[in-house]
Amino acid sequence: MSLATLLLLADGRLPSGGHAHSGGLEAQVSAGRVHDVETLGRFLLGRLATGGLVSAAFAAAACADVTRCHELDAGLDARTPSPALRKASRAQGRALLRAGRAMWPAVAPAGREPHQPVALGALAAAAGLGPAEAAVAAAHGTITGSASAGVRLLGLDPYAVHALLARLAPDCDRIAEVAASRYRDPVDDLPAAGAPLLDIGAEHHATWEVRLFAS
Repeated sequence: MSLATLLLLADGRLPSGGHAHSGGLEAQVSAGRVHDVETLGRFLLGRLATGGLVSAAFAAAACADVTRCHELDAGLDARTPSPALRKASRAQGRALLRAGRAMWPAVAPAGREPHQPVALGALAAAAGLGPAEAAVAAAHGTITGSASAGVRLLGLDPYAVHALLARLAPDCDRIAEVAASRYRDPVDDLPAAGAPLLDIGAEHHATWEVRLFAS
């Protein structure tokens, strides 16, 4: 394993379009559920335990066996009831593959527009990383993208937000470890933790005429 490669894959500055997405935060801010660092922390922890766990497990499984990518992609579709979230995940997967293939051209086929965790797993495999590292990158991205969006949406102190991320690091590691331990499981047995409020918020957010983030 190369720590530098893992850092590169998990870097928020990777030109994969992640900056255009809030991970559902914009809708929750509009609803008044997230309004400061404390409530952002609760949002991130909930997101990590649900979508973060699912994303990390599927990224680990795709990294371990890239021939499963199409099957895993279908499994993620079944776990994403919101059409808006499916669209956002596939848009991010497409952009991530484009960026990743510039760095690691020998990326295994993962479909034209795979879900973001599947694309991440395929890239991790091409970069020489293992399922555990793919899971860490997926879990980490689940919270850092929304945290960055919180700074922009609420004008939060970036130092305070990064202090929050530091406090959540052990939770991120724990979720990634649990997810990576499941990489051999059949698709139907992989985690399927849902977040109905995020699904509802995503559908509402998709109807807005003016919004800062695509999702």
